Amino acid sequence: MKKFASQDLRNVGLLSHSGAGTTTLADAFLFNGKVTPRLQGPNEGNSSFDFEPEAVNRRSSIATGVGFVEWQKRKINVLDTPGDFNFINEAIVTTLAMDAAIVVVSAVDGVEVGTEKVWGVCGDQKLPRAIFINKLDRERASFDKTLADVRESLTHSATPVQIPIGAEDKLRGVVDVISGKALTFNEAGEVTVGDIPADLRDAFEKARVQLTEGVAECDEALMEKYFAEGALSDDELRQGLAKGFKAGAFVPVLCGAALKNLGVRPLMDFIVDVFPNPLERRPVPAKDMNGETLGEIVTAADGDMIGFVFRTLVDPYAGKMTVVRLYGGEVGTDGQFNNVNLDQVERFAALQALQGKKLEPLNGGAAGDIVTFVKLKDTKLGHTLTTGKGKLTVTVPDLMPPIIGFVVNPKTQTDEEKIGPAIQKILDEDITLQLSRDEGSKGFLLSGLGQIHVEIAIERMRRKFNVDAELSMPKVPYRETIKKKVTNIEGKHKKQSGGRGQFGVCYIDMEPGPRGSGFEFIDNIVGGSIPRNFIPSVEKGIRAASVRGPLAGFPIVDFKVRLFDGKYHPVDSSDAAFQVAGSKGYKLASAQADPTILEPVMELEITVPKESLGDVMGDINSRRGRIGGVDEKGKNNVVRAQIPMVETLRYAPDLKSMTSGRGSFIMKFSHYDEVPAQQREKIIAEAGKQMVEEEEE
Repeated sequence: MKKFASQDLRNVGLLSHSGAGTTTLADAFLFNGKVTPRLQGPNEGNSSFDFEPEAVNRRSSIATGVGFVEWQKRKINVLDTPGDFNFINEAIVTTLAMDAAIVVVSAVDGVEVGTEKVWGVCGDQKLPRAIFINKLDRERASFDKTLADVRESLTHSATPVQIPIGAEDKLRGVVDVISGKALTFNEAGEVTVGDIPADLRDAFEKARVQLTEGVAECDEALMEKYFAEGALSDDELRQGLAKGFKAGAFVPVLCGAALKNLGVRPLMDFIVDVFPNPLERRPVPAKDMNGETLGEIVTAADGDMIGFVFRTLVDPYAGKMTVVRLYGGEVGTDGQFNNVNLDQVERFAALQALQGKKLEPLNGGAAGDIVTFVKLKDTKLGHTLTTGKGKLTVTVPDLMPPIIGFVVNPKTQTDEEKIGPAIQKILDEDITLQLSRDEGSKGFLLSGLGQIHVEIAIERMRRKFNVDAELSMPKVPYRETIKKKVTNIEGKHKKQSGGRGQFGVCYIDMEPGPRGSGFEFIDNIVGGSIPRNFIPSVEKGIRAASVRGPLAGFPIVDFKVRLFDGKYHPVDSSDAAFQVAGSKGYKLASAQADPTILEPVMELEITVPKESLGDVMGDINSRRGRIGGVDEKGKNNVVRAQIPMVETLRYAPDLKSMTSGRGSFIMKFSHYDEVPAQQREKIIAEAGKQMVEEEEE
């Protein structure tokens, strides 16, 4: 692949709600650019962008697809992001590689929850945004209704630069509002230019006025001319539109049917003519290694090479492929650079361009291009690379935190031995997944944005690294605490078995501590009733025993122990004896101090369609939740609530069912709270049953 100058590059992101057709549109780009011999797509299972078996089976994108096409002597880098909320962080990270975004909206379904989400993501990154109204060939498709929905839900600045000719199965072309020409398409998507049909003249005139007014508002000189003459020329419209679009003040709306390649060629022409090149991109924020924001990284044709890793693919045979957006300077076909995040040198022997799952040799990359390095040793997703001595890293936007976790259970002994490294390689591909230890089972806890997200990670691990595992729900990390103070509790350990014995006695008071305080040990020994060297032994014994509370065996927290007296023997007392004495004192005191069980409570922010609000709020109440407030956000409501963790383990699929897949939520830990009496008895009974089963094993 030849090297393109920065001015001849267009980095375009495709974003949408799942099912709106971004991948079908991306595949049409490649067909029009003669990269593929025929139209491909996810529906046929042969998409160039959705090539992993997990995506093919689901007919849905699970990761950002990367491809490119040469069009009108320009190179369009196509970044197809997944619309499923399980993989929203892929889209968020990929915005750093885009110079502009096309938000795809289904003409059948209109603006959906995911559409609003990705619209906001692009807005946060100050990316110029265009809208492509897709699927106009489908039954019940409506351009006018969808445009009205876009203006109500996304932006009032949405202005058509095309209007459709025909509807549903009669769709045959679009009217170009700028040129005043009708563009009709044959079965291959090729364009024929002609006159506007008579029945669309009024619609065209109305759209022309809207377009002219919208463009004029973005440029004072054009505004003055429009007021003076009442019109703008075609060239003035194009120039003003490009200026307003790049500034983010104008949102053009185009339309078509990607599955039939209708309207895709004019869209590609529009990208070349109107979309910004990389040198016109807004700078990206940068920070130092301490996490402090210090400045910005500007895309510049000269200077040191600076790149950001926005995509990583791990192949068991080809190795790791690292996809990089270049911001500054150039990169050759081999050489080395410094990984700023790790402060270490990485070397590469070849430069590649990623076309779906295939790699093509690349004869150098200019600032703004998207390139791929193979088999970099330690570089990972989110890292910044440079050939200079700079210490700034690209600031990764705030990502959606994991909301659900599953315990990963290896199926065989062999799987257990290999599972750690295999999971780590999967984590290299996905910035969202988090690995931790489940406190209940002590096994691996893999957390993601939904059950599908975690299941696909396990499928990838099985396919790529031949490691098999099953998923199970994690155990809720309950805690125990006490509610009243008890005093003068004796902990005594005395044992005589011939020869040197064991002797230690301690007297303690025990009382509740503030929530979240943990354990506090107070030494009030005076007069040497316990030698100073044995006082830490008492504390150690209490700490060791507190891992099991008196009710159900959960760790006990938020309590204070005051050691005020004791007894010792000059021969038989020892560190071990006083540890046992402390343990016995703790067990007696905790049983008398009105123990109770605490459960973790999660804080949720739930986005739901307005028509589902009643069902969702009723469901929250049924889960022992507390609603903190409800806000309006376009066509949706955002509910803030606190719900016990045990009631959220299956919340993701339940919310999907209640809202027909249109609801989403983010969740984080809030605090521990006391379990109601009825639930407490169930927890104690279940814990007792489990203890019996463990003893029988």
